Amino acid sequence: MTQSVVVQVGQCGNQVGCRFWDLALREHSHVNKTGIYDEALSSFFRNVDSRRSHAGACDVVGGRIQSLKARAVLVDMEEGVVNEILQGPLREVFDSTQLITDVSGSGNNWAVGHWTYGSAYKEVIVDQLRKTAEHCDCLQSFFLIHSMGGGTGSGLGTCVLKLLEEEFPEVCRIVASVYPSAEDDVVTSPYNSVLAMRELTEHADCVLPVENQSLVDIVNKIKHMSYSGNPGSMIKKDTAIISGRGGVSGAQKPFDAMNNIIANLLLNITSSARFEGSLNMDLNEIAMNLVPFPRLHYLVSSLTPLYTLSDVSIPTRRLDQMFTDAFSKDHQLIRADPKHSLYLACALMVRGNVQVSDLRRNIERLRPTLPFVSWNQEGWKTGLCGVPPVGHSHSLLALANNTCVKSTFMELRDRFAKLYRKKAHLHHYLLVDGMEQGCFTEASTSLSSLIEEYTQLDATKTRMIPDPTRLNIAT
Repeated sequence: MTQSVVVQVGQCGNQVGCRFWDLALREHSHVNKTGIYDEALSSFFRNVDSRRSHAGACDVVGGRIQSLKARAVLVDMEEGVVNEILQGPLREVFDSTQLITDVSGSGNNWAVGHWTYGSAYKEVIVDQLRKTAEHCDCLQSFFLIHSMGGGTGSGLGTCVLKLLEEEFPEVCRIVASVYPSAEDDVVTSPYNSVLAMRELTEHADCVLPVENQSLVDIVNKIKHMSYSGNPGSMIKKDTAIISGRGGVSGAQKPFDAMNNIIANLLLNITSSARFEGSLNMDLNEIAMNLVPFPRLHYLVSSLTPLYTLSDVSIPTRRLDQMFTDAFSKDHQLIRADPKHSLYLACALMVRGNVQVSDLRRNIERLRPTLPFVSWNQEGWKTGLCGVPPVGHSHSLLALANNTCVKSTFMELRDRFAKLYRKKAHLHHYLLVDGMEQGCFTEASTSLSSLIEEYTQLDATKTRMIPDPTRLNIAT
């Protein structure tokens, strides 16, 4: 059994990460009725009960999780969120050695996070990453969770990404990056995001971009589906969309429902690593099969059905509709239209009672409508995990390497240019040791080069309908 380590950086990264651990424990306790530590648990948790062997008892039922420790490293340059975690329902899942904190924060400044804190905490972070990796029998991947708009998530987050590449060059690095909306209240978020983009392009194996506005739209859709648009209704407190409040004590917070969606993305992408299935997809296979060009590793994710993100009793849609929805922009975690762009490759990760024949039938049905690059018409990867989300019969995560991400990057570049032309707030960055004005032009050039690579691929798009007899599902 392989293991993965989750690295949570910044306020957003830690809130999303702890929501993942909260829901992962919920899934494992639902499947593992005996509470015995097994291979499924070992993928993301380790057993620290010294009285027990590798197969010792670790009861995850009813919240008794004191024998389990998450394979995680939590980093934040403010103490608030991490302190809340230590006082919350997940406090037993982490120990103090897994937490790296400061008190002052990065002031929404990429340079402070990347250079100031990166230099100050490099040795501590590397030491903790090594210790966490040593607890793994077969380390397969790192999941980095961070936001792009703030200082710690974007700056220190991408510094950690480089450290992972330096220390563990053979281990796959998958990054979940939360992108700010155009109306973000952090005025310097375009700077932070573009500076971070250069690092993501150079040092990640796969990036799962998530836009805040898309999360807001999905939460609103779920509420509408739940209560037929009744403005006086809200999703009940104990639903999967907000239950556990991300492992943090206290009242529900505005971003809990949005964080839940990202956590569900991670639950789905790791399901084959955590549970058995008829077509288990190795996490390394995501980069191997979906990234034909090293720099073009930004994957568009879609979750369906949406109501699996809440405990809403809605009649199950026809299975075929679930596959159709996975290629609709309404179910994507970024705002873009994939059907008017070019697919380089696509993965379908299905959970629950779905057959291989269902997969084949739906790929054959949908493939003629999806514009795939001419040299990779068979660029499908499929995974079938037998364990569905708690309380539901099935779900689907689609990961598409599609040139539609270009529109998100172009909007980001435009917001960056608008600030940079005025040299607004630039002095806050240039006062930081290690930061030079050339960093801004290099980051902007890197982003423009990335956009141009997608544009060149778009130019090769053909309207020819592929021959369905050539369908061959990669397994």
